[in-house]
Amino acid sequence: MLQPAVEPVAPHLLRSLREHVHERLRRAIVAGNFRDGERLNERHLAEMLGVSTTPVKDAIRKLESEGLVRTEARRGVFVEFSARQALEMALGRAAIESVMTHVAANRMTDAAAAELGRLIAVMEHATLHGDLEELVTRNEDYHRAIHRISGCSYLERRLDGQRMYDHAQRISLHSAPAERGQGFEEHRAIYEALLAREPALAELRMRRHIVRSAKAHVRLVFGADAEGLDYDE
Repeated sequence: MLQPAVEPVAPHLLRSLREHVHERLRRAIVAGNFRDGERLNERHLAEMLGVSTTPVKDAIRKLESEGLVRTEARRGVFVEFSARQALEMALGRAAIESVMTHVAANRMTDAAAAELGRLIAVMEHATLHGDLEELVTRNEDYHRAIHRISGCSYLERRLDGQRMYDHAQRISLHSAPAERGQGFEEHRAIYEALLAREPALAELRMRRHIVRSAKAHVRLVFGADAEGLDYDE
């Protein structure tokens, strides 16, 4: 096959400046680089990012719609991301996605099993040899495949509102090498339950995986559990 005269543009370069600014600010908040309640100065953020204040203002509006910052009249913009909020968001995801995994186990076909098997093999390689972005991408591919197999389009739409948070959480959490291995083993256990067509077990393992990961993220970012929000899994 002939090589193209011009190489294609990498997908990440096609994104607009405001999207890059939004992602970096969101990732910094979810990673705990800004404290809950901390006031954000748009000009200082623009200087740190090496951009004008315009994309920063756009990013802050998106962050506000995502519930990660709040704007107070005549006072400014403040971070709104606490240990409790982080865990609440994860519990919502766990409730929805575990049910979808239950349904997916009941709808498993040979083709679906083969697809998940390929993804598990790719995830294992990424866990051992891949960079952080690749690992997170494969992780998300695996979860999306389970969503597709379940056919629960309404429930999948309910997850849309926090996908960006989930992505930032995965980036933060998988920076820890020990988490990579544990996360993969949990994904493989979920796959085995799906392959065995055991819906209750698949549901349980998915819920435990999401809740355990969320608690690990809260401890990593905040150094403590979410006070007043007890959920044992």
